[in-house]
Amino acid sequence: MQTRCFSLLPCKKTEGSDRFLSEYRDSLSGYTVDPLPLLRLVLVCSYKHHVEGAVLGVSDSIMGVQTGGCQTWWGVVCVGATVTLVPLGSDCCDLNIHTQMQEDLRDPRYERLPFSIRVLLESAIRNCDEFLVKSSDVENILNWQQTQTQSVEVPFRPARVILQDFTGVPAVVDFAAMRDAVMKLGGDPEKINPVCPADLVIDHSIQVDFNRKSDSLQKNQDLEFERNKERFQFLKWGSKAFKNMRIIPPGSGIVHQVNLEYLARVVFNHHGFFYPDSLVGTDSHTTMIDGLGVLGWGVGGIEAEAVMLGQPISMVLPEVVGYKLHGTPDKLITSTDIVLTVTKHLRQVGVVGKFVEFFGPGVAQLSIADRATIANMCPEYGATAAFFPVDEISVDYLEQTGREPETLAYITKYLKAAAMFRDYNNVAQDPDFTQVVELDLGTVVPCCSGPKRPQDRISVSEMKTDFETCLGAKQGFKGFQVAPERHNAVVPFQFNDKEYTLSHGSVVIAAITSCTNTSNPSVMLGAGLLAKKAIECGLSVKPYIKTSLSPGSGVVTSYLKQSGVMDYLSRLGFEVVGYGCMTCIGNSGPLPDSVVEAITQGDLVAAGVLSGNRNFEGRVHPNTRANYLASPPLVIAYAIAGTVRIDFEKEPIAINSEGRQIFLRDIWPTRDEIQAVERTFVIPSMFKEVYKKIEKVNERWNSLVAPSDNLYTWDEKSTYIKSPPFFDGLTMKLPPPESIKEAYVLLNLGDSVTTDHISPAGNIARNSAAARYLTERGLTPREYNSYGSRRGNDAVMARGTFANIRLFNKFLNKQAPQTIYLPTGETLDVYDAAERYKQSGVPLLVLAGKEYGSGSSRDWAAKGPFLLGIKAVLAESYERIHRSNLVGMGVIPLEYLPGDTADSLGLTGRERYTIIIPEQLTPRMVVDVKLNTGKTFKVRMRFDTDV
Repeated sequence: MQTRCFSLLPCKKTEGSDRFLSEYRDSLSGYTVDPLPLLRLVLVCSYKHHVEGAVLGVSDSIMGVQTGGCQTWWGVVCVGATVTLVPLGSDCCDLNIHTQMQEDLRDPRYERLPFSIRVLLESAIRNCDEFLVKSSDVENILNWQQTQTQSVEVPFRPARVILQDFTGVPAVVDFAAMRDAVMKLGGDPEKINPVCPADLVIDHSIQVDFNRKSDSLQKNQDLEFERNKERFQFLKWGSKAFKNMRIIPPGSGIVHQVNLEYLARVVFNHHGFFYPDSLVGTDSHTTMIDGLGVLGWGVGGIEAEAVMLGQPISMVLPEVVGYKLHGTPDKLITSTDIVLTVTKHLRQVGVVGKFVEFFGPGVAQLSIADRATIANMCPEYGATAAFFPVDEISVDYLEQTGREPETLAYITKYLKAAAMFRDYNNVAQDPDFTQVVELDLGTVVPCCSGPKRPQDRISVSEMKTDFETCLGAKQGFKGFQVAPERHNAVVPFQFNDKEYTLSHGSVVIAAITSCTNTSNPSVMLGAGLLAKKAIECGLSVKPYIKTSLSPGSGVVTSYLKQSGVMDYLSRLGFEVVGYGCMTCIGNSGPLPDSVVEAITQGDLVAAGVLSGNRNFEGRVHPNTRANYLASPPLVIAYAIAGTVRIDFEKEPIAINSEGRQIFLRDIWPTRDEIQAVERTFVIPSMFKEVYKKIEKVNERWNSLVAPSDNLYTWDEKSTYIKSPPFFDGLTMKLPPPESIKEAYVLLNLGDSVTTDHISPAGNIARNSAAARYLTERGLTPREYNSYGSRRGNDAVMARGTFANIRLFNKFLNKQAPQTIYLPTGETLDVYDAAERYKQSGVPLLVLAGKEYGSGSSRDWAAKGPFLLGIKAVLAESYERIHRSNLVGMGVIPLEYLPGDTADSLGLTGRERYTIIIPEQLTPRMVVDVKLNTGKTFKVRMRFDTDV
């Protein structure tokens, strides 16, 4: 018999509580509660009694008996708990004991908390053990109105962890190495297992090697397995060797979309014990799940591994910015336009390190897919989380995506009982926020972002003018510094025996990609309907443009086919090329040789247009210097136009074979058209059909043979999987911090240095240090694969650190993955210079400006610098995840004090730096920096918490 039970965790004792608990434990001695231990779970009340603690539960039916509802709470409450007790040796005797929780005993502070903070509070209550989580932590969260600005440290234990394979492989490598280290210390290696459930979705390995053909998908998947067989075997070993770890095979979709459509619980049901779903993930866009009302954000691999091992995340209790949405969006507006507008706005507001929580009547007009798009790009506006509390639309989405009715019932009941269910039109439910900002959805216009950063929004009507301004502007985020006489340069070239021309702004990549947009049926069907109208008008896409469609799940292909629009997308060249991140993360594959030659010959600023979430320099493709984020319909529109130098309002998108001018407005589908198709074809059975076989559908994965030993046997010849050096010399005692003496500066960098600059994920250049290493081991350039796929090999990744060709180093005053070796003045690859310093026993430092480490939650952007011998980074500000990763690797994040910069202090980077680190560290302490010139100044150590 399945026994359901509710639980009290006694976080604080009150007079008589020990006697009270003991009395009722004794009275239940003839019963067992299955499947969890009695003494941990059961507090049964037959009368009202005041106990301080946490009561968790939900109305439920046990053997036909309707029981009462309980809710998570902290403070003096009248406990109400229900449990079914089964006598030993019997299967039919019930004892139902129930009392009601008195509404008037609620703590009034709870009702004013932002909904996102309520999730943190519930977790603290549930996990309070007076060791890792203390009752004082609970009180600090409950008292958020006062503690939010006091940098109070609180622990958070998420319910689960998600990983993708680029970050997941290093995590599994670390777990395998931990087992080795534990065995060497005389312990039991099999004790190294994830305690917190972990799902790893393989989505980063597939590349766009083939496109525009009906067999492109199969060819790309075959090549993916050919390149990554060793990695996949290792991951399959991990899924068998470690408990609590599930691998979703390649070809299933993108982690965040699979999380949204399939993995998300919203409310966990652990043997009848209910609590809110929450998570962290090793990818910065983990925040996408916030759109469904599941609190989650990206962390570095180091933090994720700690969570998997049962440790809470130590975080500063965040401020919460309330983002009020009101008004009605225009019928031509997509969710992409809204999110790009929000991104620019919140970057201006300044939300780094804060939660953003959306509220207001405008939220009720947004679908879950719309909300998820906005939440997905949370890292681009700098917040930690972008939370949309659960409402009726959330429950409707869960039903649409195939969740079972009984699941929907307990989700709704629990969240309403716990005061976590939102009515966005009910002003009385609006909590108190740190700050409130607003957006009138009626002011949003069609837009793109670029050419180098996602926060640089441009309205479509200004695209042509903006690009031409950027063309001549000084080299920077909005400039390419092309000489005026070269602005109208035209380069002829041949492709498939026909002659074409390229010029500045010519589109050479057009990719419908990324979970940001492919998770949204409205924009995907909008793209399909636009393609249909374009074909009917006689329009086409030039054959040399690399077009691709990489859906985030198989559901997308299903509804595109069922609705009849897939054929039109294919005819424009947007064939399905794979189910993974692909172009969005730089796996765009090669461009035609003649296109590359034309770009190089004319030194052209060629363009990529993609429905992704990032467009940092060098990320999408080395030969597309301008990259724009746009909605899927706009991706197709710019592909048809063949250039971003077009004003769609005034100029035709193309002239058809009959000589008729066709404007974008002629083929743009209406919202009513899109919604009619969506209602008909995006249905629950489609989601159920795809996801019921997700773990078994990939035959190549099923047939993959992997080792079965609990300890991994490392292959010294492997160029993919290598035992990392991070656990070498591991001891039971933590060594004290060491001062940094007479350090050289390895790199002198500017603002917005991204993790893509620090540790690129894309192609390995043939003239790079990593390529030389692979060539020495017998690999050909075709076998190099990408940096992301090599993250299980520290030798490749160390050589790939700061290997981005778009890295701007002030020492060189140009873009190159090089630096000056200061003792001799030689220009060397960054890795080679670092090795020279290391051989001399000299510590290293990096100087940088604002927003250092922005972008992906890439732990190798911290591990790589550590292996190069970098002891500290001195910057004006840091992105949250990267700062945490640096701390985790023992690289000290130093921050200038307010008002100070490298320029104001007169730093050239050619000085030698000494930083005295005391043995006793405190959060955010100030230390002295001494230069060999005699100059001294103070900086802050960005160790933000005691942990």
